[in-house]
Amino acid sequence: MNTYLDCIPCFFSQALFAARQAGCDEEQQKKVLDGISRLIPLLSMNASPPENAVPIYRIINEISGSADPFSGIKKQSNSAAISVYPDLLKRAETAKDPLLTAVEIAISGNIIDYGANRDIDLAAEMESILDQEEKAVHRESRELFNIESLRSALAEGKELLYIGDNAGEIVFDKILVATISRLYPEIRTRYAVRGRPIINDVTMEDARATGMDRLCEVVSSGSPAPGAVPKFLSPEFRELLKSADIIISKGQGNYEALSGSGLPVFFLLRVKCDIIARHIPADRGDFCLIRESSLSG
Repeated sequence: MNTYLDCIPCFFSQALFAARQAGCDEEQQKKVLDGISRLIPLLSMNASPPENAVPIYRIINEISGSADPFSGIKKQSNSAAISVYPDLLKRAETAKDPLLTAVEIAISGNIIDYGANRDIDLAAEMESILDQEEKAVHRESRELFNIESLRSALAEGKELLYIGDNAGEIVFDKILVATISRLYPEIRTRYAVRGRPIINDVTMEDARATGMDRLCEVVSSGSPAPGAVPKFLSPEFRELLKSADIIISKGQGNYEALSGSGLPVFFLLRVKCDIIARHIPADRGDFCLIRESSLSG
């Protein structure tokens, strides 16, 4: 997916928020914005937004002196999600359709995104998620939420590569990974994290903190971007992409990076911006489970 003009104001907004999270004073914040202003003319509009985010966050890291400005937010998100994990896991285990419920929970967890949505009251959202996952998905069309296609792929597949998105959200991914492992024990599952910290994206540290590494094999994509941008992936991860029968891609960043790739990808996300809504196409707020081959954007 290409970068659109509407993405540029979002880059500035995210950068200012990240600079403040890193503890930058106003002079440093101005330096961050000045640096990005000089960078914008050099960005390729044919590159995906996650690819263009890499030099933007490099500027933030250099000026702030912080390699992980969102470290505190990520720990808070993981802790909040872990607190509701037992109830959500039980809900999936006892559901009439465990796979459907686990997918709903995983997508509902995509609310935890300080890149696209920084104004959420995390505690309140965690309280309401039990109700959200029962209601939101059922209004979607088959084109936007094709659970049967995923069910068929899992019934036939042997190698699943699950590409994670954000900290906190990884706890909800655990429920889907656990459910798939129980329903389809022949499938080998790997969970992919970013190559290094960027925004609040999931890293190996988050996988260990939330216990994902005790549930399945956790691998690094090698990507320093907020998405599995093909040009940044490690050679080892490229091989995993080629060998996977099924790829589950969580969140907008991975959608932006992998849509149009031709890989056997199922995109699981909540639509949080108008650009993504037009690209799919869908409405802002929609919960989506889309197979790559069904995309028209």
